[in-house]
Amino acid sequence: MFHMNQNLKVVLAVAPVDLRKSFHGLYAMARSGLGEVPEDGALFVFSNRSHTRVKVFCFDGTGCWVSTKRLEQGTFSWPKGQDQAKLSLKPEALGLLLDGVDLRRPTLRPWYER
Repeated sequence: MFHMNQNLKVVLAVAPVDLRKSFHGLYAMARSGLGEVPEDGALFVFSNRSHTRVKVFCFDGTGCWVSTKRLEQGTFSWPKGQDQAKLSLKPEALGLLLDGVDLRRPTLRPWYER
């Protein structure tokens, strides 16, 4: 699995991606679409158009990992209207994003329950 530590680089794709893509498609998106080198060990985070699913892609040195999260209700708080194709996040911000926290305003999304 991938290790969440302070030195981990997290790259979030701002534009929606067809999440039918798997290892080869997400690798190509990271390399050509985001201009990153997956072999450097970063986590690449992709979302679908409706922001109800997220895929995280990582190359750990021996192979590729793809992890998926699908929400039963609600949506992920995703950046909108950015002129950039990608954003860098801290690992803590990724954890908050995946837990349902709106990063623009530090509040829980209405659908989130602990």
